[in-house]
Amino acid sequence: MGRLTQEQKHFYKENGYIILKNVLCEADLAAITEEYDKLFARKNQEKMESSWVGTDADDRKNSSEFTVKGIHNLQYHHAVFSSFLFNKNLLDALEDVMETKNIILHHTKAHYKPPEKGAAYPMHQDYHYFPYEKDSMVAAFLHLDAAGPENGGLFVYPGSHKLGPQHDVGAIESNFHYVDQAEFSLDKATPVIAGRGDVVVFSYLLVHGSPANTSSRPRRMLLLQAASADDTPLGEQPLRPGQGWLLRGVNVNRDASISKRFEGH
Repeated sequence: MGRLTQEQKHFYKENGYIILKNVLCEADLAAITEEYDKLFARKNQEKMESSWVGTDADDRKNSSEFTVKGIHNLQYHHAVFSSFLFNKNLLDALEDVMETKNIILHHTKAHYKPPEKGAAYPMHQDYHYFPYEKDSMVAAFLHLDAAGPENGGLFVYPGSHKLGPQHDVGAIESNFHYVDQAEFSLDKATPVIAGRGDVVVFSYLLVHGSPANTSSRPRRMLLLQAASADDTPLGEQPLRPGQGWLLRGVNVNRDASISKRFEGH
């Protein structure tokens, strides 16, 4: 451990997120960006793996006017994405915020918000997608473009991770998970202003979302979600490709950390 200062560790504990600078070298960042663009170009010729257009009805339709396009399991598409997964600077920081040396991969994904028609995403907690017993799960969100409110950047409710799981309104109203949008409105959230190459690490209990991209610039991002190898999924959860890969340390609790239900699959 030792990547973060005591002040940074305190900020994370109080706010549930932190912005990291200079995580990747320029060569790695450029290589990731190049392969990211090629991957989305290929998928646009086929079928996008996922999308969000503001409603369930048009989900996964490439023809939708407003959309956020998504691709999962990046490490299976090109080896360059593993330079982010196993980046020493990132893993040093994750050790500090997660307070463990034993870190396992949960999944990876990329979201692309196109210029002038990138859809907003409602305020939500990642917890509702994959709850864990000790709530060790964090996201590491890599910005391939500078991001702010104008191009659909991340908005957060600082300190909301301390509130624990909130009511999952989305599970009742739709096929997505999100919290009460009146209680956690976007206009009262805090924008995260990030530069190209910045990484935002945040707790899966942090309430977060994003506005529409109304600018002439894209918002390209990718992320990994990681958990402590000593933590255990709650309930029945689908096993994602690569889930359980050790990013750092040792896993003496392998069966529990990926759920015994999926042993042998």
